[in-house]
Amino acid sequence: MVIKAYAAQKEGGLLEPFEYDPGDLEAHEVEIDVSFCGICHSDLSMLHNEWQMTEYPFVPGHEIVGKIASIGEGVNHLQPGQTVGLGWFSKSCMTCKECMSGNHNLCPSAEGVIVGRHGGFANKVRAHQGWIVPLPEGINPKTAGPLFCGGITVFNPIIQNNIQPTDRVGVVGIGGLGHLALRFLRAWGCEVTAFSTSPDKEAEAKALGAHHFVNTYDPDALAKLSNSFDMILVAVNVELDWDGYISALRPKGKLHIVGAAPSVSATVFPLIIGEKSIGGSPLGSPATIATMLDFAARHGIEPVTETFPMSKVNDALERLRTGKPRFRLVLENDMT
Repeated sequence: MVIKAYAAQKEGGLLEPFEYDPGDLEAHEVEIDVSFCGICHSDLSMLHNEWQMTEYPFVPGHEIVGKIASIGEGVNHLQPGQTVGLGWFSKSCMTCKECMSGNHNLCPSAEGVIVGRHGGFANKVRAHQGWIVPLPEGINPKTAGPLFCGGITVFNPIIQNNIQPTDRVGVVGIGGLGHLALRFLRAWGCEVTAFSTSPDKEAEAKALGAHHFVNTYDPDALAKLSNSFDMILVAVNVELDWDGYISALRPKGKLHIVGAAPSVSATVFPLIIGEKSIGGSPLGSPATIATMLDFAARHGIEPVTETFPMSKVNDALERLRTGKPRFRLVLENDMT
């Protein structure tokens, strides 16, 4: 068989029609007919080989929703025709300490959907059964793709940090990640504050779930919020006033980074005396993804998306490059 896709032949190149033979379906593998695939900033980073691990020809796409086309030997809990999703990871070893303790996303040998293999800007994609997650009732397949990367990236810290409905949480950055964080945290029951350098985003941030809005262009904004938050979730990839945000944490508070900020420079003494911590996390395990989807379905949470036909993938990527989307982009498969 042949899989049809869109691939770049060189670093930063345009995506062009591409075909490849995936070979026989392996045991424990699942093949998905791709219906929709979100576009993540990680796809752009990989396209331009920013992380020095891209192989060309390169087929992006790791926010995949579609129907199961076929299953390999040993797949017993999934059936052809089911609507499922697939995110950043396509396989993990299933035997290491991390996998056996339920932290599959921390597996040292975990395989990325678009790392050393072809992703979801295609009519079909394959992955290990352990990373294929069925969509529950109430989840819209057309908008669900970004939940499998952006969504789980901001949901996982809620679980890992044991955030309670009575907690006060801040979200830095109201974009592709941050807008979902606002929706999840509001539904979780938290008192939510949005931090942004764009004061014109206040009304939108509050519509998305924020109770409060802080314009961080105000040099005194953080100083006024000392000892306020149980967690501050950083969803941007830029340098920040790290000491200012640490000061805004309550004792035992957590500064949790999910945006790929280039570096963190912080004064240690406030961390020690307040038992505060700085951390981060990579996406989430299959079990946490399933929990996120159930929570999203229960509370009617979905990403704000714009849809392009997959044949217009280069137009969609250019829209992402110029920072114009609100807030996530999704490709709809129109291949014949």
